[in-house]
Amino acid sequence: MSDRQPTVDEPGVARRWLDNPTYEPLIAFADELARLGLALAVTSPGSRNAPIALSLAGTAGVPAISVLDERCAGFFAVGAARASARPAAVTVTSGTAAANLHPAVAEAAQGNVPLLLLTADRPPELRETGAGQAIDQLGLFGSAVRWFVEVGNHPPGSDALLYHRSLACRAYARTLAPRPGPVHLNFPLREPLAPAPAPTSAPSARDLREGRPLPAAWQEVALAPPTPPSALVERLAGRLHSVERGLVICGHLAASADAARAIAALAAQLGWPLLAEPTSGLRLGAHVPDCAVHHYDLLLSDDGLRRALAPELVLRFGETPTSKPLRAALSEWPQIVCDPWLAWHEPTRRAELVVASDPHALASALLAALADQRRISASARTARPLLGNARNGWLARWRAADAAVAELIADHLRRCLTRGELDQPAVAATLADALGDGALLWLSSSLPIREVEAFARGRRVDVAVLANRGANGIDGVVSSCAGAALASGRRPFLLIGELALLHDLGGLVAARAAGVAMTVVCVDNGGGGIFDFLPVAEHTPRDLYERHVATPHPLDFEAIARLADLPLVEAREPQQLLAALREPSLIRVRSERPRNRLVHRELRQRAASVARRALGI
Repeated sequence: MSDRQPTVDEPGVARRWLDNPTYEPLIAFADELARLGLALAVTSPGSRNAPIALSLAGTAGVPAISVLDERCAGFFAVGAARASARPAAVTVTSGTAAANLHPAVAEAAQGNVPLLLLTADRPPELRETGAGQAIDQLGLFGSAVRWFVEVGNHPPGSDALLYHRSLACRAYARTLAPRPGPVHLNFPLREPLAPAPAPTSAPSARDLREGRPLPAAWQEVALAPPTPPSALVERLAGRLHSVERGLVICGHLAASADAARAIAALAAQLGWPLLAEPTSGLRLGAHVPDCAVHHYDLLLSDDGLRRALAPELVLRFGETPTSKPLRAALSEWPQIVCDPWLAWHEPTRRAELVVASDPHALASALLAALADQRRISASARTARPLLGNARNGWLARWRAADAAVAELIADHLRRCLTRGELDQPAVAATLADALGDGALLWLSSSLPIREVEAFARGRRVDVAVLANRGANGIDGVVSSCAGAALASGRRPFLLIGELALLHDLGGLVAARAAGVAMTVVCVDNGGGGIFDFLPVAEHTPRDLYERHVATPHPLDFEAIARLADLPLVEAREPQQLLAALREPSLIRVRSERPRNRLVHRELRQRAASVARRALGI
């Protein structure tokens, strides 16, 4: 059961609406979601979905928030589910309101985000008759949802209550297993739509009206994570134990501290470098091991370094890494991939083994098996000290190259500070380094997440780093950050470009209404900066490129700050940025795209040079 406080003044206010044939089963449905621990219920206003919205918001134990724009509402729920690794729900009215959820559905589907979509609909007799707000909502989201149910209309009474309580338990579980993702329930609601008493002649059983004794749900679903069989673990442990030059690579881990801890310990025991992207929890987090390598994106951009640092084997956890150089390298390296839901996060198609296992279970089992093998080897006096020395030397090479690049970036930051300059790599590195315990850092797609991955150093600190890297869109970024802040209770920081901010101005309004005080760091580089790094920028006539690809939009940041009810800070040098990060604000950092591209190129070239020198190549 959720330990959150109800969001209405009178706990259990929905109970007053039990004598209503429309509301009674929906109140039972909402009651089950509260018992199951729903992370957040996001409602958008409407007449047809009013019974769903009011039942959720009026049920004790359901944390609920109202968001006007349906697209923003969907991403609020995505953010809440990402931050908590628990299902969040969103309800909208019928018609195009439901269609506006599709971007969030796509992100949840690709990003394995547990999301409950509760759409209201016209009843069957009003479909295809010219009735207002009636579109075909059956299977509206197609294959993007893990499960779809047309809930139907049920005569009032015990059978309807039993169905809705069981449906809530089943739908909640289906957002989590066998593979997390969105579940769509379509409610074709008839009158009465207002929460007014409307007694029926079919009284329902008291236990179905009240539910089981608290805190039990009507139907408990035991979600046992897939664990690897012992024979497979022994075989894998033997393989890992025999490899001198290995890598552990970790992508997004779905807010699993236990998995992060076990993977960090496994990398340390193997003596292998750990390459962890920001959203893994092993770059900024409580369990960053000493063997972590932070600037692999810059190292692997150089062909010579990629060859010199090529492993015999990669053990990969989490979703596909963001780094393009790392993805390119993975297409050349042997891999074992832990893929708990067989979502096939393996675009290289070269992995020799895909293990459908929970990451925490697999890493923990391998830790135990490796310890057993070492004890057996030691007792039989067959230990291989030369292998241990080789591993130490292998890890030392990676760490030496990483340390050389880290010093280069630190020197770049010192020069920015001395000169009073603030370029985009400095923004990413300074922001990541300034965050303290209890912070939430949301990274927009495109350049923000890539710049943090390339230039930010790793730290042991209680910071949650999240991003929508399922469908990788730049829509809904502000809303997702706000939803994550609501679900996690952490202080939110958002790194975003001005085009992504423009995409989600409604999210600023919704965050303000929800009382979420964000610190928004917006890099204003006059268009889509990431396109300048792609071949389209080189081969397109400049006027066409600017108007149709880069698409600069002059924004009135003062007006945007007023919209968000945040003070506006123009940060032109590092000290101004650091000072502004102390309080919620909209921080604008101006950047010129040609200059940014040049800075990136120079830093990558210099990084390759210092790393090569450190390795003697």
